[in-house]
Amino acid sequence: MLCLEAGFPGDRLSRRQLRRHLVSARADLGVLGRRGHPLQGYVLVLSHRQRRDVRLYSIVVDPALRGQGAGRALLDWALRRSRQRGAAGLRLEVRVDNPAARALYAARGFREIGGRTGYYEDGADAVCLRRPFV
Repeated sequence: MLCLEAGFPGDRLSRRQLRRHLVSARADLGVLGRRGHPLQGYVLVLSHRQRRDVRLYSIVVDPALRGQGAGRALLDWALRRSRQRGAAGLRLEVRVDNPAARALYAARGFREIGGRTGYYEDGADAVCLRRPFV
């Protein structure tokens, strides 16, 4: 997972953050890979006791697989898992300068609900999105 993170531009999850999330009862991890091959991608979804929505915290795909449906497969897993948890919806933040990701989210029914100025480590802005389940 750390190798995948290293190939992702912008904010990255640290070893410490990944460890903390992997042992949390509030975290769900979906992975994409094949036996005998390196991990091709993962998605991390976090729930909170006091919120009805869950949050798509991280989605990372091997750069060699981008544009081949890996991100869509991981997002679809996150949507199914969130529904199974009984969530009212799925929320996330995405960089304003990431048109491919924004198009993927829009195609899956996510709508803009706000923005965050200077949200990312490099100062880039984020768009806040939500996909309701009801």
